Amino acid sequence: MELDIKFDCSGVDWKAVSETLKRVGMAYYEPDVHKKAFKNSYITVFVHSGNQMVGFGRAISDGVLQAAIYDVAVIPEFQNKGIGTTIIKNILDRVSQCNVILYASPGKEEFYRKLGLRKMKTGMALFRKADEMKEKGFTD
Repeated sequence: MELDIKFDCSGVDWKAVSETLKRVGMAYYEPDVHKKAFKNSYITVFVHSGNQMVGFGRAISDGVLQAAIYDVAVIPEFQNKGIGTTIIKNILDRVSQCNVILYASPGKEEFYRKLGLRKMKTGMALFRKADEMKEKGFTD
């Protein structure tokens, strides 16, 4: 399978980004919200097979010490083909000097563990929307 990997946001179908996140059970918003989030990110990765976007991910970072990975998603028809691994490795290569954290969907921890990430013993979160907090499994 021939894959094309892009690292910029030019020509991205933001509606497809939103719909992909919804399809895979992740938090999703209006396309313009995702466009702003990706454009303001330190790193973006978009994977295409032919003319179809099949996966993507992004990271925010200070470029020196810390980075956080978000919105890694692969459309269901292309999962288990190494695309998620390609996305993560491309992000990690570009923040190799940084400590890295990420949000993982429940049940995906083993995938990230195989890529060298480890569970944290501590963590705190502040969600601005109560429904997001419930979706992520946090309670008072």
